[in-house]
Amino acid sequence: MTDAGSESLHPFDALSPDVILDAVDAAGWLTDGRFLALNSYENRVYQVGVEDQTPVIVKFYRPERWSDAQILEEHAFAAELVSHELPVVAPLSINGKTLLRHEDYRFSVYPRRGGHAPPLDDPDALVIMGRYLALLHNVGAVKPFEHRPTLDLASFGIDAVAHISEHWIPDSLREAYTSLTRDLLATLTRRFEEAGTQALIRTHGDCHGGNVLWRDDLPSFVDLDDARMAPAMQDIWMLLSGEAHEQQRQLMEIAEGYNEFRDFPVRELNLIEPLRTLRILHFCHWIAQRWDDPAFPKAFPWFGSERFWGEHILELRNQMAALQAPALTLPRP
Repeated sequence: MTDAGSESLHPFDALSPDVILDAVDAAGWLTDGRFLALNSYENRVYQVGVEDQTPVIVKFYRPERWSDAQILEEHAFAAELVSHELPVVAPLSINGKTLLRHEDYRFSVYPRRGGHAPPLDDPDALVIMGRYLALLHNVGAVKPFEHRPTLDLASFGIDAVAHISEHWIPDSLREAYTSLTRDLLATLTRRFEEAGTQALIRTHGDCHGGNVLWRDDLPSFVDLDDARMAPAMQDIWMLLSGEAHEQQRQLMEIAEGYNEFRDFPVRELNLIEPLRTLRILHFCHWIAQRWDDPAFPKAFPWFGSERFWGEHILELRNQMAALQAPALTLPRP
């Protein structure tokens, strides 16, 4: 039923406190022995104390997930955004390098920024978010990524369903899952075909509230680890929540701010539910792929249970209904 992985040590198991502090010391700081693990599963991220200075944030990259070229392209995108005075937390350059190495690990050091999750129930905050996303997308549209991937149906949907079907679905739910996902992928294929050729731009890629720090009525965008080529709507739909009428209201506020600096991608409104569906499918695939990392069974102990998969199938059925419902709209100017 599961591919729970081997009992061999995971690469992050060797990332001891001494290794963490030694890496930061080797990068030129004098650590004070304090460090705090921050909420991150894909990589390992720590706040590290520095003698007589503000602590720094250190990200150790998951081995073999990204190539050096892909990581450096993410760093270059962040630096490009900062050069346009956008509130993005970019890695620090140490002796001209943003991607550092210590023992078997690649890591980057970031300045610490304070803030809290954006108040997405506040219409004014949504207008502000719309403005800054438009500015981010103006930069993102200047040129494409050369090394980072594209968000597509194959990698986020088809591959995800194939892996989950083969390794994780309980026999009692296999027929229901297989039938539903077959129809779901067919529907997604049609929806993307109906949307036609969309302009793909460099996006944040994972622009949910947890990756935005809000302070003094302004956002700071963090963690571009999932930056990729995608429709602009990929950075917009994650700010929407609630019932359709609530999302409609939120969308109008975001579009008001967005239109101040860039034409809102109205043609991509019918991609909101397809993109949401891909994220749901991809999320399960992501956990399954990382199950050999001891942090994942601890963080997601319910994953793989028959109850979870029953609820997942129900969630996908609800998404099928959402895909059949009219897309959100914006009033004509």
